[in-house]
Amino acid sequence: MGSLSHAFAVCAYKESPFLTDCLDSIFAQTQNSEVFIATSTPSPYLSDIAERYSIPLYAGTHRSGIGRDWNYAYSQAKADWVTIAHQDDIYLPTYTERILTSVSEATDPIVAYTDYAELRDGVEVTDNTLLTIKRLMNTVLIPEAAQRSQFVRRRVLSLGLPSSTPSVAYNRQRFPDLKFDEEMKVSLDWDMMERLSNEPGQFVYIPYILLQHRVHKESETTAAIGRGDRHAEDYEMYRRYWPVPIAKMFANQYARSYASNS
Repeated sequence: MGSLSHAFAVCAYKESPFLTDCLDSIFAQTQNSEVFIATSTPSPYLSDIAERYSIPLYAGTHRSGIGRDWNYAYSQAKADWVTIAHQDDIYLPTYTERILTSVSEATDPIVAYTDYAELRDGVEVTDNTLLTIKRLMNTVLIPEAAQRSQFVRRRVLSLGLPSSTPSVAYNRQRFPDLKFDEEMKVSLDWDMMERLSNEPGQFVYIPYILLQHRVHKESETTAAIGRGDRHAEDYEMYRRYWPVPIAKMFANQYARSYASNS
């Protein structure tokens, strides 16, 4: 593992009742990390939580928005590797350890990410349509040679986003000024992986469930599906790889796989 360091940049918005669960899971890791909260909606609630955990609270003056919030959070980190943590999610105890071990053994890592489960009403869900699709996609990326291949990475991404964004750790040493698309509302994580897939290096996939992604009706993902933003941006992403008829077909199929959020 060497001397590589890791940061959890916890993006917090308003007053999530799940934020302390997320922080508890981070502080239960077997490997220590830099930890801080980043927000565009500062409040006494967040200040009290930051004080309780003795961690910094960075409050940006930017206008709220997922891309702007993620970019601000990433810019505050000082560690070699950065995970943009979502306030509602739970990290299993060996997440950080496995991330740092895997990237230290990789040839030229760009990102590292893990398998994940969903958390619905406090119950872990390890198998559904969306999770099955993503695991099938990631099976292709288990061999190191495939992780290094730009062609293979882009073929996988042409079918959809294989990762859960809160599980992704980014190489800040190599990409200190990484920027998400601030105009996108939902598929900015897919857009980022698509852009990074053009870089030489390695997408490190760790085939262990090390994240529980909470699915609930107040989440931004659920809201975006209801507004139709998700389908429109997914179609835009598919158009980068496919002609219009095939892009429409994939976008419609992909929409069915995440309809359970609604």
